[in-house]
Amino acid sequence: MHRREFLGALAASGMTSALAGTGAAASTAQAPAPRAAPATTFQMACMTLPYAAFPIERALEGIKAAGYPHVAWGVTHKDASGQTRPAMDVEAPPATAAALARRCRDLGLDPVMMFSTVFLEEPEAADAHRKRIAQAAAAGIPYLLTFGRTRPGEYERVIACLKAIGPVARQAGITVLIKQHGGNTATGAMCSTIIREVGDAGVRMCYDAGNVLDYESHDPIADIATCVGDVRAFAIKDHRDWPKDEDCGPGFGEIDHYRLFAPVMQTGLTMPLVFENIFEPLVGRPTTPDGVDALARRAREYMESVIRGLQARPVPAA
Repeated sequence: MHRREFLGALAASGMTSALAGTGAAASTAQAPAPRAAPATTFQMACMTLPYAAFPIERALEGIKAAGYPHVAWGVTHKDASGQTRPAMDVEAPPATAAALARRCRDLGLDPVMMFSTVFLEEPEAADAHRKRIAQAAAAGIPYLLTFGRTRPGEYERVIACLKAIGPVARQAGITVLIKQHGGNTATGAMCSTIIREVGDAGVRMCYDAGNVLDYESHDPIADIATCVGDVRAFAIKDHRDWPKDEDCGPGFGEIDHYRLFAPVMQTGLTMPLVFENIFEPLVGRPTTPDGVDALARRAREYMESVIRGLQARPVPAA
């Protein structure tokens, strides 16, 4: 039988379709479709910082009432007598931090981050950060937020401090997060350079888009693409250059949060979104804690809307 006659017979019998299907199945088996990266879990956490004019007890009550399941400590608060006191004194024993964490959890707030309140360049910075790590461990807080000054010429001190505390943090189950604060840490790209030089998994980044735009007018949308692999949390604030140069709550400023968060939607990580500035631009800050509560709720709802929209966006074809 000639080749043409053989193929004709196959076509008549329907075997060509079967063979083609077998070939397609084999090809599919050899090259399975790539799996989508797991989604990021975001934790909405308000800092106590926006409530600095009021006692920390009122801050915790307001944050819970504003609908947050998580909280971050920092930096100072006025007590009932009007005196300014640290949210957590650096010299406080770990048991004091554990007690404040219990108070938070009794209210239904899980503490996920605390400020170091110690600049990385200080002569005793490493010892102070070790104390903070012990406090965080006792409180069950996974992240310690820190940063340096904007003064030039102190880069080596920053690196030395982070190299000293990285292993301590890892052993305690804590991650130290640096964030953008001008100077050698003005951008995420600069912070990633520091993280690479430190070379310790106990040191990563909290991305602060407001500071990136504010300090030296860098574009946070382009910047975050350079450092996304190091980001473990966000300090939520916005910024305006016009009509007045000032930080503000998310959605009140010039940062496109949809574009900012698009690169971190599929990391498989759990990322705290820590609300550091919730205030309106151009107008004075609230003089009552109820006014702060309202802005805290608005900020959370805005960011939840952004995240919900990005989660609903179809995944583009590869």
